[in-house]
Amino acid sequence: MDMLKRRILHVLKYLGALLILGVFSFPYLIMILTSLKNRTEIFAIPPTFFPKVWQFQNFVDMWAKVPLAQYMSNSFVIATCATSITLVCAIPAAYALARMKFRGLNAYMYLVLVTQMFSPIVLLVGLFRVMGWFGLVDTIAGLIIVNAAFNQAFAVWILKGYFSTIPYELEQSAWIDGCNRVQGLFRVLLPLSAPGLITALIFVFIAAWNEFTFALTIISTEAYKPLTVGIYAFFGKYDVQWQYLFAVSIVATVPVIALFLGIEKHLASGLTSGAVKE
Repeated sequence: MDMLKRRILHVLKYLGALLILGVFSFPYLIMILTSLKNRTEIFAIPPTFFPKVWQFQNFVDMWAKVPLAQYMSNSFVIATCATSITLVCAIPAAYALARMKFRGLNAYMYLVLVTQMFSPIVLLVGLFRVMGWFGLVDTIAGLIIVNAAFNQAFAVWILKGYFSTIPYELEQSAWIDGCNRVQGLFRVLLPLSAPGLITALIFVFIAAWNEFTFALTIISTEAYKPLTVGIYAFFGKYDVQWQYLFAVSIVATVPVIALFLGIEKHLASGLTSGAVKE
């Protein structure tokens, strides 16, 4: 009887997992199917679920409709540079918070956390004026700096939690062997912190890749637009070209999915680092 109950529970768990997977996958299925329809089928009444004529040509035509290659290149440059700046600044900050004990440490960590509670919309007008003072409006450099700044607190929190799990004695051993503190950081701590670094990297990259609000506000020149803003070219005053919009959306997810699959094995350990306090 107990064996039967366990089997039933096992089956129910799998069915529940499949149900959750179906719920989360359904919007993506609709996006893929719509990208393979023509305009007539998209606006047909009653609507069709599967395309009657599969329009794979949509994925070819979309490159001629907008400068898609330029948009993707801009997004890649912005996300890569913002991620690099964020990690370069976050690593020493997280190291100091993990290793150096000073008065007000907890208060400072809470202050860093509070910065994550502000909605970017609240800071939009003020930040636009600041960018104007420095001549960074309508520049890719301005977007890089904004994305790096807004993701800094998250990266510091992730890395600080991971650095704290690495025994301090390992660095002390390196000092005895002749390393100074900086050499100990790069030769001992950072190689052992690969999962935490990769976790911060992927989250910051995705956040910068998907950022829309500030890009829409700051950038007006067509050649500087990232993909999230350039995709709006398919929104007309009286019409939306859904087939191209969804086709571009699918292409836009490919770099993020490729990055995630490449470092997925490090992600779980990086997220759970520092979860247990010793």
